[in-house]
Amino acid sequence: MKKMTKIKMAVLFLAIAVIGSAFMPAPKKITIKGSDTMVILAQKWAEVYMKTNKESVIQVTGGGSGTGISAMINGSTDICNSSRPLKQSEMDKLKDRYGSFGVEIPCAKDGITVFLHESNPVKELSIKQLAGIFSGKIVNWKAVGGPDQDIKLYGRENSSGTYVFFKDNVVKADYAANCQTLPGTAAVVNAVKNDRFGIGYGGAAYAAGVKHCLVKKDDKSTAYEPTPANVKAGTYPISRYLYMYTSNGPTGEVKKFIDWILGPEGQKLVVSVGYFPVK
Repeated sequence: MKKMTKIKMAVLFLAIAVIGSAFMPAPKKITIKGSDTMVILAQKWAEVYMKTNKESVIQVTGGGSGTGISAMINGSTDICNSSRPLKQSEMDKLKDRYGSFGVEIPCAKDGITVFLHESNPVKELSIKQLAGIFSGKIVNWKAVGGPDQDIKLYGRENSSGTYVFFKDNVVKADYAANCQTLPGTAAVVNAVKNDRFGIGYGGAAYAAGVKHCLVKKDDKSTAYEPTPANVKAGTYPISRYLYMYTSNGPTGEVKKFIDWILGPEGQKLVVSVGYFPVK
């Protein structure tokens, strides 16, 4: 008799659980994919947002800006993170599929940092010198005031928005064939940290254990470090916006999340991670 009672109680509790779950709101899932530069920032946004929005489930993955843009075009992500603007060809694909060129949302600023080994005596470089180094025209540190040693180059893979931005705005040519491409800024930083004669580039938030190289527009200009004040003032010469993209105007939970990112709390997290507010 007692056994039957226990069985009935178990069935009752199971029924209550099933009925209760039927009335629970479905989780509001948001997928974000793209820029490796933005991964730690996007993860922080998601983590903090979900603490006060229990019904939201936000999934963040990297892979590079190009990967995120492709995912947005084929409809497999809600938000694309990109450290570069969309290309015209990408906007045309969005237009063909969604009737829209996509919606661009600047969400933070970044000063692309040039990383040097802490023991490297070189403290500053001009844009022209950086172009010569990363295009392979300058191959020895002695040419820019350093030791008589070969320069070792580290950069991002070609799916990276940082790769594209640095190439278009600094190198303005093809990268040198001996530039070792790595999957993410953290890997670039680690390579330079372990190579006395290495140089690399990437987002400012990743620069731990390496030296920031001061950068100047030309030989007659002052060299600046990518500090918040210099990026905001526009004096650091390799500054850029970081973007979120959606295929059409964001709605529902996606819009709510983006509005929060652009608000005081979201922008405060931008600073805490090591980037700079959008305004």
